[in-house]
Amino acid sequence: MKHFLTLRDFSKEEILEIIDTALAIKADLRAGIYKEELKKKTLAMIFEKSSTRTRVSFETGMFQLGGHALFLSNRDIHLGRGEPVKDTARVISSMCDMVMIRTFEHSMIEEFAAYSKVPVINGLTDSFHPVQLLADYMTLVEYGKEKNLVAAYVGDGNNMTHSWLMLAAKLGFELRVASPKGYEVNQEILTSALEIAKESGAKIVMLNDPKEAIKGATVVTTDTWASMGQEDEKEERIKAFKGYMVDEAMMSLAQDGAVFLHCLPAYRGQEVSEGVLESHAEIVFAEAENRLHVQKGLMVWLDKQRG
Repeated sequence: MKHFLTLRDFSKEEILEIIDTALAIKADLRAGIYKEELKKKTLAMIFEKSSTRTRVSFETGMFQLGGHALFLSNRDIHLGRGEPVKDTARVISSMCDMVMIRTFEHSMIEEFAAYSKVPVINGLTDSFHPVQLLADYMTLVEYGKEKNLVAAYVGDGNNMTHSWLMLAAKLGFELRVASPKGYEVNQEILTSALEIAKESGAKIVMLNDPKEAIKGATVVTTDTWASMGQEDEKEERIKAFKGYMVDEAMMSLAQDGAVFLHCLPAYRGQEVSEGVLESHAEIVFAEAENRLHVQKGLMVWLDKQRG
């Protein structure tokens, strides 16, 4: 049995196998074919952080696969109100076939997985957002942008950045990260990615100049400057990230035909301009839709690993 907590735990072959599974499931759906590969199985969805895409994609995905999803907020269960994580994990995993958790501290999901009898999926923690990176890469494959990939991430050194680090390290492509001083990535996670990159041949470069990062890139991506739980820092962060908005002038530095990705929600006029987002809306919203398809592929793949 495998859990899906971070891409660090998966090989290149496993990541690509999940993507291939997702692409096949998406093709079936487009052809009107519904294979109930998780028929009568149940996914427990624990939300300590709210979400649009995560809830809709997992709940819809389980329905399309013939299963059922249970929405459990921290107001609905005893987790966070006195019951230890390990006890909640033991109970829920004795009743459900899979668990998806969207929470704050990564240590919480690690503890849950340690006591769970069923696969646990990271729907987002403060450290990693691996399901989003699966959707991002699936989208690049569909648009033929995965070959000779040079990705530029501009913005906060957050869970998205950490997940890009892991994807690049595992798959062996070039990643340039530009963040303001004081907002760089976690050094322990960076060190881990650089160690993996030695084997895969990935080139990972850390910068403070967004223009230097984007120059010649084939994919440009960013994220909100103030994540959930950082609302009190919003004004301070807007000042710190001055000059980091991906606008038309910034995108013009990338290779001809370069694409822009965003995990959404996007704050136009802050991390990305209205013009850049709208001119790349087709791929950005295909990326959002692919959360549904890639997570279906992931759940089917994890279920098969259990035998």
